Amino acid sequence: MFASALKRSVYSRNAKACFSTSTAMLKDIKNVTIIGAGLMGSGIVQVAAQAGCKVTMVDTSDAALANGEKIINKSLARVARKKFADDEQQQKAFVDNVFANIAVSTDANSAVSQADLVVEAIVENLDVKKSLFAALDKAAPKDAIFCSNTSSLPITDIAQATPVDRQARFAGLHFFNPVPAMKLVEVVRTDAVSDDVFQDLYDFSKKVGKTPVSCKDTPGFIVNRLLVPYMFEAFRLLDRGDASVQDIDTAMKLGAGMPMGPFELADFVGLDTMKFINDGWAQGGKIEPALVQASKALDELVQQGHLGRKSGKGFYDYSK
Repeated sequence: MFASALKRSVYSRNAKACFSTSTAMLKDIKNVTIIGAGLMGSGIVQVAAQAGCKVTMVDTSDAALANGEKIINKSLARVARKKFADDEQQQKAFVDNVFANIAVSTDANSAVSQADLVVEAIVENLDVKKSLFAALDKAAPKDAIFCSNTSSLPITDIAQATPVDRQARFAGLHFFNPVPAMKLVEVVRTDAVSDDVFQDLYDFSKKVGKTPVSCKDTPGFIVNRLLVPYMFEAFRLLDRGDASVQDIDTAMKLGAGMPMGPFELADFVGLDTMKFINDGWAQGGKIEPALVQASKALDELVQQGHLGRKSGKGFYDYSK
């Protein structure tokens, strides 16, 4: 669905290869294709390009790609100011060198034709992801590794859109937002993925400056499996009238040492995303029903279009 709608349009910037002096396996990952130019996709593009990899960022329109490049440029400028605080020339050279490793395209099939690693970071919809990977399987090299950056959908279910041989080279590679700042990557292992592929992804995560952790293909993996039920229990506290939004957030920040309260964090993530994850878990039936009970307050806000920071209002009002 996603891939079939893409037009061919590649803009290369003298992209360089990704060189490594560590392991033989890591040397195999020279060309990386990221599908999706939103916050997550552009962030993954940035860290891979900073590590010296040749990266192609793919999306459905030139406008989406331009927005992704804008996100990367703004983020790189911040990094450059920290690295070279007193030298604007070095700041510019740093940004230019990273961008020299990035190409953009609206043709996914062409973009993956030379890929060693393909990472998908598109909408959290199982059918859309499966349609994408089914199409990419026909265009990518047989030894290319496929990964999804999904935070909530089963990797095994997504991988089933591809042949058995590809499923041995299909895993989860879950980065966290904002990607350039967050150090963690969950490397999600299905029953089908091979040991060599898993090790390649573990090493690649280190190459791009992240700390990888291993997890089986279970709902929410590690972080979200713990974090989402915690946040929904906060929502239910509010539903019952036990405490206010502000008091719950203050209590968790000062009493539990959390950097953000659960409502602040929900607004940052996106209330529609929170609802999507919880509803999906409830329908999947693999998590205790008490942990995935819906929240009236959350449902009402989403229905009203109040989705958090991105819409200007959620549990808090950001309009000012």
